[in-house]
Amino acid sequence: MPETAGGLPAALADVPDPRARRGVRHPLTVVVTAAVCAVVAGYRSYTAIAEWIADVPDTTVLAVGIAPDRRPSEAMIRRLLQALDPDLLTTAIGTWLAGRAPASTPVNRQAIAVDGKTLRGSRTADSTAQH
Repeated sequence: MPETAGGLPAALADVPDPRARRGVRHPLTVVVTAAVCAVVAGYRSYTAIAEWIADVPDTTVLAVGIAPDRRPSEAMIRRLLQALDPDLLTTAIGTWLAGRAPASTPVNRQAIAVDGKTLRGSRTADSTAQH
């Protein structure tokens, strides 16, 4: 499988697969990597994750490690994700995310919302609200 998602499959390699070895068509690392990609894209439910995997272009599923003509079903994704140890999965993904953070993070970072909303409390008697 190609190295995708910045090393996420390698970070998931130590998470034990709760399924029986017989009949496993999709490796755990592939399914969880695809699920993480779907969640990052805004898909939250098991059905939505399966729809994302079903709808993305063939090049995307190939990059994740899934055969375009044999994508995992919603039931398989749901059963696998529910059977995983949440603490081990959280540790694996947290370690992966920590490794992706820049080594020198500025101390005085400022977050700016860029969603087009009006900044609450920014309107004064002399000026309009900031967007």
